[in-house]
Amino acid sequence: MELIKLTIDNRAVEVEKGTTVFHAAKKLGIEIPTLCYMNLADLNIEHKPGGCRVCVVEVEGRRNLAPSCATECNEGMVVKTNSMRVLNSRRTVLELILSDHPFDCLICAKSGYCDLQNMAIKMGVRSIPYQGEKSTYKPDFSPAIIREMDKCIMCRRCETMCNDFQTVGVLSGINRGFEAVVAPAFERDLDHSECTYCGQCVAVCPTGALTEVDHTPQVIRALADPTKTVVVQTAPAVRAALGEEFGLEPGTLVTGKLAAALRRLGFDYVFDTDFAADLTIMEEGSELLDRLGRFLGGDKSVKLPMLTSCCPGWVNFFEYNFPDMLDVPSTARSPQQMFGSIAKSYFADKIAVDRKEMVVVSIMPCVAKKFEASREEFKVDGNPDVDFSISTRELAALIKGANIDFNTLPDEDFDKPLGESTGAGVIFGVTGGVIEAAVRTAYELHTKKTLEKVDFKQLRGLEGIRSASVDFDGVEIKIGIAHGLGNARKLLEDIKAGKSEFHAIEIMACPSGCIGGGGQPLHHGDSSILKARSKAIYTEDELKVLRKSHENPYIIKLYDEFLGKPMSEKAHHLLHTHYFARKLKHIDID
Repeated sequence: MELIKLTIDNRAVEVEKGTTVFHAAKKLGIEIPTLCYMNLADLNIEHKPGGCRVCVVEVEGRRNLAPSCATECNEGMVVKTNSMRVLNSRRTVLELILSDHPFDCLICAKSGYCDLQNMAIKMGVRSIPYQGEKSTYKPDFSPAIIREMDKCIMCRRCETMCNDFQTVGVLSGINRGFEAVVAPAFERDLDHSECTYCGQCVAVCPTGALTEVDHTPQVIRALADPTKTVVVQTAPAVRAALGEEFGLEPGTLVTGKLAAALRRLGFDYVFDTDFAADLTIMEEGSELLDRLGRFLGGDKSVKLPMLTSCCPGWVNFFEYNFPDMLDVPSTARSPQQMFGSIAKSYFADKIAVDRKEMVVVSIMPCVAKKFEASREEFKVDGNPDVDFSISTRELAALIKGANIDFNTLPDEDFDKPLGESTGAGVIFGVTGGVIEAAVRTAYELHTKKTLEKVDFKQLRGLEGIRSASVDFDGVEIKIGIAHGLGNARKLLEDIKAGKSEFHAIEIMACPSGCIGGGGQPLHHGDSSILKARSKAIYTEDELKVLRKSHENPYIIKLYDEFLGKPMSEKAHHLLHTHYFARKLKHIDID
């Protein structure tokens, strides 16, 4: 390892060869402002920054200013990050960016969370000396994501996530000069593209150019309507991240305060998506055992490996990219949709409420859940199983808007029966958690033996692609795990080529799974935040009295009273789905 010595702001520092000036300064505790840089090293993604020119520094012997995030350190280099020349250049660059930016901060969805806004405040920019024509683009409203390219600063963060990490390839820089913009090919709208609505572009956008569709106004109207019974469910990953919006350390579990806050907001019933995660395991685990049993019995027509189907971003991805493999994934619906279906049938009957008078709201770490809830196959006579899906960030804004002091709330429990869950339901929030939960139940159903050690640590970790084997009492089950759609693509191509030896594969679209979802508090690829959230999920699992889905007494009761048994005809009707080969919508291009 070759080390290099240099001086930054009259302070000596030693770094590895290849280190950028930006990172060398950070080692000294010197923060250099930037709008385009992202730390994606832990995702094995190379983001090529240097476009915004806000991070420029003065290098002795160099005529022009250097972008610190794209300039490697040299032996003996002398750098100034705070000279008047540097500060004047940064301010000028920022003023030029702002001169082509809308001034609607008061109503912008990113107001208060906007990197550009925060930088203008920090630099004290109070007027724009440059006046002239501004770029204008047509707003793009899809079922899950809103694009307002008038606010785009061409940092290209979204392009990196869409192309290099997710390999979806929807967003790229098009046109030149003043007309340049990041958009789908031919400037199509997102719903005319192969966008999966994973929301990773939203998660990294430094301005309000990319935001999620906000359903909180509709939720507020439903809560204010005395004729409606409003039911809420909250996903496992939400409890591991919501506290960050209220100043708590990443990884702080706020399960009890979350339930309390939802009651204060006026929801009639406060339930837990973890219940539906347990239900998903009953169906998905039974489906896996059925396929394995037939395969091991000699039926070579069985489709293996079976792929998990909980993640709607992943479902959208394979419907677009692998339409010839639609019979490979599990037919089990996601926990969000299973919950909605059971709430508007089983639970609605219990409380004598017509499904059309019940409003089901889901709190999700995910942007794609908004699109999933709108899919036609999840409606009964036009009435959706899940009416509105709001993100963790949107819930935080709703709590703040209601003047609820979140941090002083007492811990409360979820309502029953759809609020009782096991540790297996909780770990759905992290990569590897779905398949671990399935293994806990599938093992006992297959072997008829009690599983004493339920922690399958070989299935855990944050590597993009992982593999493990689990011994089902003499039968070796080979399992694959991937998070990030680029990693999913590699596994799918192996299956297509006949190279896969896996029996089951879990796939989640977002980095580290749902804890890194597009609707979570912004983390910008910081792996320490994702690791803290992951630890919180496993901690809650360990604290649970019951840790296997099939031991949930309310799941057992649901089958006894209503569904019959896993994979029954009624269960298939309410809890399973089918997939469609999705094609781009036709548009006329002049």
